[in-house]
Amino acid sequence: MNKLQPFLWGLLMFVVVIVGIGAWLTLPWYVSVGLFALLAVWMATTRRGRQAASVAQVGISTIKERLGSSSVIVIGIAGVVAVLVAMFAMAEGYRATLARSGSPDTAIVLRGASASEVMSTLERDSLNAITGTPGIARDAQGRPIASAEIVVAANLPLMGGGENEDGSVQLRGVGDQAFAVRPGLKIVKGRRFETGRREVIVGQGAKRQFAGLDVGKQIKLGSETWTVVGEFASGDAMDSEVWGDGDIVASTYRRGSTRTSVTAKLTNPAAFKAFKASLDADPRLDTDAMTTNEYFAKQSEQMVKIIRIIGIVVGAIMAIGAVFGALNTMFATVATRAREIATLRALGFRSVPVVVAVMLETMLLALIGGLIGGVIAWLIFNGFTASTIAGGVGQLTFKFSVSPGVLWEGLKWALAIGFVGGLFPAVRAARMPVTEALRAA
Repeated sequence: MNKLQPFLWGLLMFVVVIVGIGAWLTLPWYVSVGLFALLAVWMATTRRGRQAASVAQVGISTIKERLGSSSVIVIGIAGVVAVLVAMFAMAEGYRATLARSGSPDTAIVLRGASASEVMSTLERDSLNAITGTPGIARDAQGRPIASAEIVVAANLPLMGGGENEDGSVQLRGVGDQAFAVRPGLKIVKGRRFETGRREVIVGQGAKRQFAGLDVGKQIKLGSETWTVVGEFASGDAMDSEVWGDGDIVASTYRRGSTRTSVTAKLTNPAAFKAFKASLDADPRLDTDAMTTNEYFAKQSEQMVKIIRIIGIVVGAIMAIGAVFGALNTMFATVATRAREIATLRALGFRSVPVVVAVMLETMLLALIGGLIGGVIAWLIFNGFTASTIAGGVGQLTFKFSVSPGVLWEGLKWALAIGFVGGLFPAVRAARMPVTEALRAA
């Protein structure tokens, strides 16, 4: 039984630590700040807290004398945080790009049970019924501001790729109302395409990703040759697309009079509920309607989860290495300070202040490493342009976003690593018999 007790104690401690770290990583920032504030109050107002502050102050003052071993903790944690922040910034940039593509006062209508535009098909009769639904805003001529559009995947040569290295671009066939539905889209070079002609305009993101998209150049889409007549900027997912006349795109890809979606400007955000109810009540239609905010949030959800999971897995593997580095360093530190800690305990310092002091020292080093890793990630990755497949159709160009929220997540990971790396050496220091420690060389 005596041999089993330490094992059970260690197992219980391990489970508590894992659960605690999981809870810590999910806490919002204000709760975390509140916990730090409570710790500060405890250290300032209680006897044990003041003892912990005194022991921690002595330990922190000696860090410069063991700079080499302390740097192991700092550098290891900085590497973990830099990788995590980079991956989280990628997910945040992807999510933010798609979030900017929607608004609460625009709605998108797809065929029922369609996960994305490319999987949807709407017949001409359905298009007429949708655009005539109450709740859609109208222009000065009384026409509904609704754009029936077709989206297809087209192949174009990648920028900097080999002769036969193509990528998938989202080609959107639209009419004049597409520009009224998306007033933020601006032509920055050249002009709009002309109706009935094989002309396209390209988004700035698509131009950076694919070769031969300069204004005036000719490209091959489907089996036909098209002329690039303009370049546009929208600051959202549309930046990664190529636009052309809807009838010509449908004819080129043999889609007849069908379209994949209808995007409509609503009279106001509150009109969406009645708009959707009217569509659901129409027996001629089998459609799904949602605000464009909701649609693009759904489109980003899966990819964001994948990127974050990859980041957490890679970060966790690296974190294990950083934890072992912190453990080795702090166990060595505790061993060299055994007499000092034993003397303090003999003078009346209890175990709790010793544990807190050793952990504060480790978490200070972890915080420094986290800050360094966050700064490195911000300098290298903030605004970095990348692209990935979006919605299974085309490549979406977006920028990494090292936001304050992403940096805070990195710091929470750093402090969690510091907590684990300092806990076990701290417990060992507190449980070391005083007489044995005083006899230590």
